[in-house]
Amino acid sequence: MAKKGKKYLEAAKLVDRSKAYPIAEAIELAKQTNIAKFDATLEVAFRLGVDPKKADQQIRGAVVLPNGTGKTQRVLVFAKGEKVKEAEAAGADYVGDAEYINKIQQGWFEFDVIVATPDMMGEVGKLGRTLGPKGLMPNPKTGTVTFDVTKAINEIKAGKVEYRVDKAGNIHVPIGKSSFENEKLVENFTTVFETMLKVKPSAAKGTYMKNVTVTSTMGPGIKVDPSTVAAK
Repeated sequence: MAKKGKKYLEAAKLVDRSKAYPIAEAIELAKQTNIAKFDATLEVAFRLGVDPKKADQQIRGAVVLPNGTGKTQRVLVFAKGEKVKEAEAAGADYVGDAEYINKIQQGWFEFDVIVATPDMMGEVGKLGRTLGPKGLMPNPKTGTVTFDVTKAINEIKAGKVEYRVDKAGNIHVPIGKSSFENEKLVENFTTVFETMLKVKPSAAKGTYMKNVTVTSTMGPGIKVDPSTVAAK
C-alpha cells in the first residue's frame, strides 16, 4: 500500500467513512477535500452487482454529460471520400486514413478519441493491439463506429464520456471539474446515475448498485446515498 500524504490524511478527516451522503453534500465535500493544486476532475465510481466474465453482463457504452467534462477532447476521424469533408466541417481535429494509421504505429497519440466510419474498420483493426490497451479503439457500442460522423463529433465535443465495467464489476466516469458549480456537477452525476440504471443487465441478480462514491483526482472517496439522487 502506498503511504498517504499529510494533505490527504487531513482531507480524509472531513469524511465520515461510515456515512452515505446526500448527493449535493457529497459533491460539496468532494470539492472541499480536493488537495490538488490544479483544477481537479471529479469522478463517480460504481460498484455493481454484475459478473463481467459473462458476456451478457459486460456493461459498456457512452453518455453525454449535460454540462460537459471541462476538458476539450481532440478527435481523430478515420474516414474517406465525402466523409472526410463532413468530419472536417464538424470540427474534427484530425481526419484521414492510412497516414494516421502509420503515425499511430510509429507512436503518435496526440488525440483523445477516435471515430471511424464502418468501411474504415478493416484498416483501423490493424491498430487493435496498440489502441485496445489504451481504451482508444472505436466501438459501435460507444457510438464511435458510425457513418454519422457529424453527430459523433458533436457529442464528443459537447461532453460525451465512455464507461466500461472492469473485471471487479466497477465503473469509473468523470463528471466535471472541481471549478464547476455544484448544481452542474450534480446534474452531470444524475445523468450518469440514470444511465447506469438503464443499462442494468437483465441477467444481473441480487443488489445491482452496491456502492456509489464520488472523489476528486487526488482526494478521498465519499459514499453517496442513491436514494437522494433525483433520477427521472
